[in-house]
Order: sequence, then C-alpha cells, then structure tokens
Amino acid sequence: RIKGEEVIFLFTDDAKHLVPNKMRDFFCTINLDQEEVFRTQVVEKSLSPYFGEEFYFEIPRTFQWLSFYIYDKSVLQKDLRIGKVSIKKEDLCKYTGKENWFMLQPIDSNSEVQGKVHLELKLNELITDNGSVCQQLVVHIKECHGLPLINGQNCDPYATVSLVGPSRNDQKKTKVKKKTSNPQFNETFYFEVTFCVFISHWEKKLNNILIFRVDLWNNGNLVQDVFLGEIKVPVKVLRNDSFQAWYLLQPRENGNKSSKTDDLGSLRLNICYTEDCVLPSEYYGSLRNLLLKSSDVQPISASAAYILSEVCRDKYDAVLPLVRLLLHHHKLVPFVAAVAELDLKDTQEANTVFRGNSLATRCVDEMMKIVGKHYLKVTLKPVIDEICESPKPCEIDPIKIKEGDNVEINMENLRYYVDKVFREIVRSSISCPTLMCDVFYSLRHLAAKRFPNDPHVQYSAVSSFVFLRFFAVAVVSPHTFHLRPHHPDAQTSRTLTLISKAIQTLGSWGSLTKSKLTTFFDISRRHLCVSSSKHFKKKNLLNLLKREMYKRAQGRTRIGKKNFKKRWFCLTSREFTYHKQQEPIFTIPIKNILAVEKLDENSFNKKNMFQILHGEKPLYIQANNCVEASEWIEALCRVTRSNQKRLSFYHPSAFLNGNWLCCKATIENTVGCAPCTADVPADTQIEIDGDRETERIYSLFTINMSKLQKLEEACGSIAVYQGPRKEPDDYSNFTIEDSVATFHTLKQITDIIDKLNESHEKYRKKRSSSAKYGSE
Repeated sequence: RIKGEEVIFLFTDDAKHLVPNKMRDFFCTINLDQEEVFRTQVVEKSLSPYFGEEFYFEIPRTFQWLSFYIYDKSVLQKDLRIGKVSIKKEDLCKYTGKENWFMLQPIDSNSEVQGKVHLELKLNELITDNGSVCQQLVVHIKECHGLPLINGQNCDPYATVSLVGPSRNDQKKTKVKKKTSNPQFNETFYFEVTFCVFISHWEKKLNNILIFRVDLWNNGNLVQDVFLGEIKVPVKVLRNDSFQAWYLLQPRENGNKSSKTDDLGSLRLNICYTEDCVLPSEYYGSLRNLLLKSSDVQPISASAAYILSEVCRDKYDAVLPLVRLLLHHHKLVPFVAAVAELDLKDTQEANTVFRGNSLATRCVDEMMKIVGKHYLKVTLKPVIDEICESPKPCEIDPIKIKEGDNVEINMENLRYYVDKVFREIVRSSISCPTLMCDVFYSLRHLAAKRFPNDPHVQYSAVSSFVFLRFFAVAVVSPHTFHLRPHHPDAQTSRTLTLISKAIQTLGSWGSLTKSKLTTFFDISRRHLCVSSSKHFKKKNLLNLLKREMYKRAQGRTRIGKKNFKKRWFCLTSREFTYHKQQEPIFTIPIKNILAVEKLDENSFNKKNMFQILHGEKPLYIQANNCVEASEWIEALCRVTRSNQKRLSFYHPSAFLNGNWLCCKATIENTVGCAPCTADVPADTQIEIDGDRETERIYSLFTINMSKLQKLEEACGSIAVYQGPRKEPDDYSNFTIEDSVATFHTLKQITDIIDKLNESHEKYRKKRSSSAKYGSE
C-alpha cells in the first residue's frame, strides 16, 4: 500500500496597509478549505499588524486550498472578514522555503467551496420504435464527502443535475438530506443527448459542447439557499462503458471576480510544504540498513549519513529525517558520538567546543527538540506562564526604560525571574530524558579526552547545549516550543530576551560554580539511568492540553441539540477531565483509559469526532477541526501507552438504537470489530514513521544527485593524485578523509537510489494509467 504524507510549516509574519483605513484590531486564521485549523493572537490598534507566529502540523485529510483570512475583531458584532489569501494545493511547492508577499483578495461566497462528489456516468444507445438510434446519458449521483459546515452546523445539502448546451438547459434535483456533511443520495437521472444518428454537421458540433453539471446547495428553508460547489463534465469525454469517479467541487467560474477594485492590503507568509509518496517498507530496506550502519563506518565521514549532510545545501534538510530515523532504530547516540569526535578534531581551543553549526551540534539540537518537548513543559511552562500572565517591568537599558520606571526595581524583578528560571533548570535534572543524558554523557567524555588538561571542558561541552541551545532558546520564543499559545507582546518579549541572555551567560563555565553544574549533570545521569518515567510521574503534574470542545451526554437519548454540550477539557499527566465551571464534573484517571480512537462521522453526522474507552460507556467528543482532533488523539495515546489493560479491538461507530452501527452487533459490551490503530508497545515514547523518514532521505539524495557525482569524481581524483592542493577545487568544501571508503559508500548510495527511482516510476505509471477523468 502506498502512503501519501503531507506536512506544512507556516510562519505568519505580518500584514500591511489593511482596510478599513483606521486603526483596528486584527487577527488571522489558517484554513484547510473552509475549515479553520489555527488562529493567531489579536493585534490591537494597527493597520500593519505583526503576527510573528509559527505553525507546524501534519495534514490529516485531503484538501484543495490552503487559505488565510484576515479578520477585523469586533466586541459586540460578528468579526468582519477583510480579505483572504488562498493557495491551491498544487501551487504550494512554488512558494515553499521562502518569504512571499500575497495580495489580499476579496471574499466571495461563490468561491468558498470544499468537498467532493461521487458520480457514475454512462452513455446508452437506444433503438426507438421507428428504428432510429438515440443516445441517453445516465447519471447516478451516489454521495458527497466533506461538505462545509454552515454557521457551525452540518448542512442540509441537495444537488441539482443539469445538461447544459446551446439553447438547452435540462435540470433535475435530488432530495434534501438533513444535517450531514457526507450525504448519501443514490439517485439516478436520465437525459437524452442525441435524437438520432442522422443529424447534421452543425448538430454534431452542438452535441460536442454539451456540458453535464452538478451543483451542490444547502437548503435554506426560510432563507436563501447557499451555494456549496459545482463540477462540470463535457459530454464528449464519455464513452459507452460505465464510468465512475470522485470529483472535487469547484467554485463558480465568476466566483473570484468582484466589483471591488480597492487594495485590501497584503500578507507576508513563509510556507514550507512537503508531500511524500511512501512505498511499502520492503522497498527501503537497503537504504535504511546503509544509513543505520553509519556509526560503524571508519572514518565516519565515509558513511552514508555523513555524506547526506555534505551534499545538502542546508544541513537542516538532512538532519531532521536523519535524526528521526536513527532515533527510531536506537542508533542516534553512537552516531552523534562519532560525528562529535570528528568535530572535536578541528577544535583548537576548549572554550569553543561545540559552539559552531556542525553536523554534530545540529543533530543534538534536533534530538533535544524531539525528545525534550515534555521536559521543557515540566521545567519552564509554570514560570513562563507567570512571566507572561503577570508581567513585571524588567527593562534595565536607560535608553529604553519607560518614564516613571525605576531601574533598581526593574533590576530586582529581572534578578527574581532569572533566579527562578535558573533554579527550575537545575532542579529539573532528575526529569531530564534518558536519551538526552546518554548523549550528554558521551559528549562530556569526548571533550575531556580531547582536552585532558582542562578540568572544566567536560561541563562547558554540555552546558553549550543545555543552556545556550535548549533552555535559553525556549525562554526567548516560548510559542515555538508550545509553552505558550501565541507570540508574546513586545514588552513581555523584551523581558524574555533579557532572561534568555542571562541564562546564556550563566550557562557559560565562567559564570557558574562547579557544584551547580555537577548537580545538574551528575544527578541527572545517576538517577535517570534507573527510571526517568517513575520520577517524572511522581514529581510532576503537567497540563498537556486545554481546549473547549463538545461532548455527547452519556446515557441520554439521541434527541435534540442538548445531546451535545460545550465543555472545557483538560488533559494532565494523571487524568482527563471536563469542566462546566471551575470544578471538574467528570474525571477519568489516565490509568483507566483503555483506548482512544476516531469515531465514524455517520454515528452522529458530525465531523472531527473521537472516542475515549474507559470501562464505562465510551465518551464521545467533537473537536473544533481535524488538526485539533489529531492533536488530542496523539496526546491521549502518548500518556496511556503504558496502561496494562489497553484494548486491541474497538468499535469505530457508536452503539445506538440497540446495535453497533459498524458491525450491527446487538450486545453493547461485545468485543470490538476493528483493530485499535494506536495499539503500540508500551515502551515506545515517540511516534516516528521510519519509512517516511527514509523516503525523505531518498528524495534529498535524488535532488542532490549532481553533488553526489561531483563527490565521486573528487574521490577518484584524490585516489589518483596524492600531491598537495595548490588551488581551490570543486570538492574543497567536502570532508574526504578516506577517498576509497567514501567512493565505496557513494557507489552503494547511487545503486540504491537508481532502484528506488525505478520503483517510484512504476508507481507513477500505474497511477497515471488507472486515473480517470475527474478522479482525485
């Protein structure tokens, strides 16, 4: 089975020259089609708001458009949409990896569409009573999927089916389906296309431009019907064979045209979009094994992993999939140790150890981001929340200080914050993840071995990562590390910058006593080798997620709107609760959760639903969007992995009216009919798709094939000519310690890439040959 994986990294920078031309409060939403998945903070009193927010998310469903809407915030009335930027999925690659200014476009309801329709079409030849041959178009409209919500509720859709041509417009209509975004129509319509074989040349031309059209509408009852999208199919592409396909709904042709000609302003975005076609696991065996053996290759510069970093223009492109792959297969620590040793060979002074952007430092940086997310929240989130929610003035620069502020008081405030942050970092040693401790342990010993006469280097080698590259960076940009939901305001950002600089200074060996560093490094190593998870659970109660969502009332009948109620949900490391006011009205201990799975939309005709199985009746919850639903499922699965009684099977639909909708079983406590998707080993801490990461590495090798060939030529030149290099050459930037070993690895890489190219080409040809007109 071929997997398609899509990831988007967004940086919403700023907007300028927005209308109306007066100071207003603006915010920006990020939408997949018409579904809002993220929202920035409100920027008050500005015509050129700076948002400065980053969003990274995996796309959990198919989509046509990535859209950004600028809103004018209103207190008493509905927020006003100023304009939008919409980018087609096919065009995202044009803008990826660079900043672009986009002009805001006017918002037209006829262009706001999403979803798809499933049709079966056929042209029949019929012989009439008088012997003439006629053609008949048979249209079977089966179903639609993913129609938008109307005013936050499922729509009441119906379809009009038309045959349109010169002087002809035959139209028929389906029944209205109530309260569903995935209507099942299953209705068939018949249209006469030609009346006989003996028609004129002009009539044939008319038949060639006949258009079959389906329009989707929301039934407005007492108000005007709302357009949901349309598809058009030229009759001439149809044949006598039966033909069915999914068609993506499109906006009306004049949907983007507007009488407004005013400049609505512009929005600056930095978009990174990746889409991977992941083949079955067995195709990646050779490349995966070659990469996993990298730490055993001598010298390390001749390994496949190191060569990948050499040929990529930006090392970060190589580091992310490489670290995740090695982490997944428990090969990261020996590889980091090997590249760090190579890095230390070129380091001449002890005070510059691991201060550059080498492969070793970037691998450790990325490892800390992946493994240390939880650790950061445990350590810094409470104090960061205090700084952001109850800020004290900390400006100590005489030029920047506000009138009326006292420098001495500000200095005391800053000292208080720095002392609190630093104490939390030192105390957090016992919660530091085991993998981070193992990497730091290796780096300490390598640094001490390289500079045996410097007793401080073993501490400064690690503090350069822990303080300078981990905690200090998280303090200055807490929103990037999910410690805060939004970018802090200007004054708070300045306070965090000052605290971060102080932490960096304290993290340098010259500012710290040996005892404090020893407290952090030695205690963390000693305790965590035993069991980090036990200490984590005992000492820390961490708020993982908080959000407002909808829950189905447990034990109530399926009647009326009261069936689903809005509640405030909270997930901690110990329990899952929902609240009506301050006190929780329902609590599930984490240890009692048996499974967390998606719920089929047809259960309640609602999107983005998931279920928590916990011994009693399942708790059914509706998230606000598809990304949020995936986030909750992932977080709940992560904290319940070690539960001993996890289920292996579950029911994907609800138990209603005396039976399970999925398997029709009539006993409510019967065993599930589908295997649990999150049934993973309890010791797995991080979800990583090894095949997907290998596919990313394959793509990087493919893109940089010309550099691989240059490196291969360089190895051949070095092997033949061993004299001194007088002039800079094409391969002077490559690290080649052993030309023979490097050449051998390069040969293996190119052979493997050629085989994978063939597999991808076969898949592309197969997909192209099986594609139908109108299919996705």
